[in-house]
Amino acid sequence: MKAPRNRRVFVIGYGAATPLGRTFAETWARAVKGEAGFRKVTRCKVQSVCDVVGEIPDWDPASLEFADAKEVYNWNAAFVLLTMAVCREALDHAGLQMNEETAPRTACLIGSAINGTDAFRTAMLNFQERGPLKVSPYLLPNLCANLPSGKAGMLLGFTGPVFSPQGACASGNHAVGIGARMIRDGDCDFALAGGVDTPILPEIIHGFTNMNATIKVLPGDRAFDDPAQASRPFSADRRGFVLSEGAGVLVLAAEDTLARFGLTARAEVLGVGWTSDAYHFTNPNAKTIVRAIREAIADAGLTPADIGYINTHGTSTQKGDLTEIACLRTVFGKGLERIPLSSNKSQLGHTLGAAAAIEDALTIEGMQRGVILPTINHRPDPRFADIDCVPDRARRQRYETALANAFGFGGTNCCIVFGGAG
Repeated sequence: MKAPRNRRVFVIGYGAATPLGRTFAETWARAVKGEAGFRKVTRCKVQSVCDVVGEIPDWDPASLEFADAKEVYNWNAAFVLLTMAVCREALDHAGLQMNEETAPRTACLIGSAINGTDAFRTAMLNFQERGPLKVSPYLLPNLCANLPSGKAGMLLGFTGPVFSPQGACASGNHAVGIGARMIRDGDCDFALAGGVDTPILPEIIHGFTNMNATIKVLPGDRAFDDPAQASRPFSADRRGFVLSEGAGVLVLAAEDTLARFGLTARAEVLGVGWTSDAYHFTNPNAKTIVRAIREAIADAGLTPADIGYINTHGTSTQKGDLTEIACLRTVFGKGLERIPLSSNKSQLGHTLGAAAAIEDALTIEGMQRGVILPTINHRPDPRFADIDCVPDRARRQRYETALANAFGFGGTNCCIVFGGAG
């Protein structure tokens, strides 16, 4: 093997589709206003008290200019066309053109937690109600985790490596971390890295309900009449996360390509820390989470005192939020009191494999604009009296380094440190 080139890696653009908007720009505009993207489920019918979800507003694959009726019918796993649209937005935002020089040097790594579950559901209904000949010949490709990246390549023209890092709800950060390592070492010059999930399906909603992960919106809960208040990380009355759909993609580039292709650096990927819990399939292991955070900071060549903002995993579950703050206290000590932290899931809900990438993009945008997005719906919890969770309203505040946390089912942890582009 060739020796690694040890190149610096920068974020040059991003795209997103979230419960706040079909594009990153729409998402940011509403996020900075402190809005939430929650409503009663419309994608399907459920018999569940966990019926408040985050749906991408006005998302209609048939409206995509690159997808005709046949394409929409055949590729009925929603994460495929959604990834194609967001990858295109991310490349446009980056100003990166695919040509004979860039295309072979561009990779695409899009992770997902549940992949094409919706396509499998449709196939099973067709099998049961109409017979085996009505199972789509496109079923197996629709289930393949790498197909969203592959189809994005067919649309946009890149021919570097494509695959799907599977890290459950940490998938987006795994994609960014692997993509950054590939660029650093010289395997590629550019990478589209992120995550996607479209889990608004009856079985998925009921499954999360039955494992007591999502919020049960019962009479007397403040979200009963106002779904916007359903997700409330670090709040005294938090009761579970809001299940959401979405996609987020960052475009990464090697430092030596910026001037050559006229690209603008928006942030630098400074450090990556990743561990596994070897503990429980859903309950977090504080020791290995602490190690992931410390390794990310050490990989960046920094100390905890250098971190200016923390974008938390912050799911709005009782145990998850408590564990994450306990881990941050272990790493930062009394210094945590001076570091603002917030949870974008208070506005977006939990987009599973897409969450980390969307949150990374929001963190980087905030770093450029000098804005920290809020943790909305906050009611003080005395157990968190020492933390600054930027309650309810966005804050004007500059920061040059940020820690982004992501943890997933199966005990998978991936934390990334981003720095300013200067």
